[in-house]
Amino acid sequence: MFSPDLKQALPTTDELPCSDDTPVDNEDQNFLPNVLLFLLNSIWANRMDWYFGVDMGVYHTTGVNPRVPVVPDGFLSLGVERKKGGKSRKSYAVWEENEVVPILTLEMVSHTPGGEYDEKMDIYAKLGVLYYVIYNPEFWRRDQHQPFEVYKLVDGHYQLQIGEPYWMPEVGLGIGRYQGTVAGIQQELLSWYDQQGDRYLRAEEQAEQERIRAEQLAEYLRSLGVDPDNLPSAN
Repeated sequence: MFSPDLKQALPTTDELPCSDDTPVDNEDQNFLPNVLLFLLNSIWANRMDWYFGVDMGVYHTTGVNPRVPVVPDGFLSLGVERKKGGKSRKSYAVWEENEVVPILTLEMVSHTPGGEYDEKMDIYAKLGVLYYVIYNPEFWRRDQHQPFEVYKLVDGHYQLQIGEPYWMPEVGLGIGRYQGTVAGIQQELLSWYDQQGDRYLRAEEQAEQERIRAEQLAEYLRSLGVDPDNLPSAN
């Protein structure tokens, strides 16, 4: 824990860059974390005590310099404001968040290895991130790992967990992969799951299910000789 004087000397997020300006080398590095974010906006629509950042600098005091961020592809913090002071965050500085570190970070391995299995793992362990998810669908054989791995911090060290979707009781969510379609394109996606292992549906999937149920109801009414477009008024 830093002394009040030292904490006062730390820069504010207004003074710090949003990220490290390192470009992503494939669109999924930005797209898939945003899929998780948009899904959380639906699951936790009524909660104001969480924040999910995408490609945003996390500034902390457990490294060599508090002005040098670690930049996960995605991260989740609990017990913080959805909007910091009612405004969008420029970056995430732990000392401005009541020392709340992310409870989960997500790294997506790309063509150019970015230290996901060593350097970043060490940074997140020192920072105290409870869950570290590494998604490596393309280069897992090259890296001698599995395509999807969840690590949990135990006694200061990450231990690989078993099971998918993997349930995280401290978060109240599970995380895993599935085959889905977005904008007409089928691909493997990441998603949140409930404790029973059921996947939370995206907004467009929910709308499609409701449309199908409405069509099924209409067909049932027609089979009874009732015109679903001319139902009697309830009044």
